[in-house]
Amino acid sequence: MIKGMHGLFFASDAEKARAFFRDVLGFPSNDAGDGWLIFQAPEADFGVHPAPPGDVHHEVSFYCDDIHATVAELEGKGVKFLREVSDQGWGYETRFELPGGGSVQLYQPKYDKP
Repeated sequence: MIKGMHGLFFASDAEKARAFFRDVLGFPSNDAGDGWLIFQAPEADFGVHPAPPGDVHHEVSFYCDDIHATVAELEGKGVKFLREVSDQGWGYETRFELPGGGSVQLYQPKYDKP
């Protein structure tokens, strides 16, 4: 049966984005050849949200236990956050810039994780 999930980030500067995941976020990786890094992500989950016809898309988010501490740590490494942390009801959320790849959501869930 299904053993795992493979996510994809598309970036206009893939080398810069790969360096960010490796050097700033510290994700371990394997080189699949020619510098094509496959990152080993921590635990994962996913949800399915409703979308109107014509607006179907997919998104990858990262979550943490203490969003304010994580934001401070990442800012110390030069990560640019695009908005303040806000309470969304289900958790605390913000977005940070992925060099060459748009933005990524970071959140601290209020719901229990198994």
